[in-house]
Amino acid sequence: MKEIIIGIFAALFFAVTFILNRAMELEGGSWLWSSSLRYFFMLPFLLIIVAARRGLPKMTKEIKQNTGAWLLWSFVGFVLFYAPLTYAAAYGPGWLVSGTWQFTIIAGVLLAPLFFIHIEQKKIRQKIPFKSLLISCIILVGIILIQIPSAATVSKKALLLSTLPVIIAAFAYPLGNRKMMEVCDGRLDTFQRVLGMTIMSMPAWIILAIYASFTVGAPSSSQVFQSFIVGISSGIIATILFFIATDRVRDNQGKLAAVEATQSAEIIFVIIGEMILLGIPLPAPLALVGLLVIIFGMLLHSYHTMLMNKNAI
Repeated sequence: MKEIIIGIFAALFFAVTFILNRAMELEGGSWLWSSSLRYFFMLPFLLIIVAARRGLPKMTKEIKQNTGAWLLWSFVGFVLFYAPLTYAAAYGPGWLVSGTWQFTIIAGVLLAPLFFIHIEQKKIRQKIPFKSLLISCIILVGIILIQIPSAATVSKKALLLSTLPVIIAAFAYPLGNRKMMEVCDGRLDTFQRVLGMTIMSMPAWIILAIYASFTVGAPSSSQVFQSFIVGISSGIIATILFFIATDRVRDNQGKLAAVEATQSAEIIFVIIGEMILLGIPLPAPLALVGLLVIIFGMLLHSYHTMLMNKNAI
């Protein structure tokens, strides 16, 4: 239950990403800068935190021992996650991007067979937790209900370019996160893991920034400031909260699915944020029904997780 509460708080701070990325695009900012600047701002803060906790030597040792895996899964978990999200913001409103992003709930459950657990020195492939998948589908129904009233106002091109990249991101984020947990195997804490992934994904962000410099020029002061806010809110606070929650339940695919499902709360926070900051009108009645379905699905996940905890005692 604690992990689900942590996940909901992470969703609140993650929502800032969708609102401000859309705001930056409306102001003419490039997605190339929106994506790379976030990680540039994250790096010094994470370095200070990990250094203060005296975790740099151990993190460095882990990266040196498995550099290839760190490069691969940091690219998948951070670059293939965030670059498509910022790209999609150029073609669709925050509610559409955020709503499509909730596909990660289903993606996370479907990824279970790619991972193994060790029982009595035997390597056993994990199975898809079908109860969790069923509950996640209920949440997905709510998300679809939210999308229906607004989708009619978006062109087919915008719909395509604002959904396909997000579906890629929806698979990349849980895959990269889980694979890095597997690589670290509990030897690093959340702060060390996030810093390590940020450092190992930095070559990609530098390349994007250089390309942006030659194609769209320097970012505006407004985009720099908003990217800074996104970096602190989503990059530092939300990412660390989410990784803490998933770390705690990494050996149980059902509980892991429940934590990942908390990210569906993002769309609720995004709708409220866009109404306040961007003047988006109150959602249609059908969309409000969808919000209630999402909340119901999240409560089911919480109840299912509590039952699993009782059975484990």
